Amino acid sequence: MLLALTFVAAPLFPHCDTLNGPVVAAARLALQQGDVTPVLKWIPPASESEVRGAFRQALAVRAKGAEARDVADRWFFETVVRLHRGGEGMAYTGLKSDMPEEVIARADAAIRKGSVDELANDLSKDVAAGVPLRFSRLMDASKSADQNVEAGRRYVAAYIDFTHYVEKIHQTGSDHEQQH
Repeated sequence: MLLALTFVAAPLFPHCDTLNGPVVAAARLALQQGDVTPVLKWIPPASESEVRGAFRQALAVRAKGAEARDVADRWFFETVVRLHRGGEGMAYTGLKSDMPEEVIARADAAIRKGSVDELANDLSKDVAAGVPLRFSRLMDASKSADQNVEAGRRYVAAYIDFTHYVEKIHQTGSDHEQQH
């Protein structure tokens, strides 16, 4: 259960919009194989016809040479990622060349290994350490919270950080339990 909690308790950063993320990897494979199928799982059903059309266009343009292939590939990647992000209810802000967050890279490694044990253990430790760390910051800030406005704001920031962290863990745990 703590595995799911950690992902929600921290800010979520997309990696599906990166050039080395799983959506672009599937799009690359589709272009290499000349078969759109590998990328369709990443796209909502309502967007499938748009992806199929973009795929046909990309294949046609790729045949016109190396430079055209690079442009067509990039356009197809952008199209697929835009539609994938839209299916998640998220805005498309362009393709990124960034590496994913370390925890996402570790999650992807667990998937490739077929084992979540190491990742779950590490994430459980992260969650377990996160609560007392935030509590300690809150308690330290509370000692001077009433001395002046700036100190009061530090207290409020620590309070918000602590309570939101705990709330997210609880909500995720509740959601998890309700699903099962």
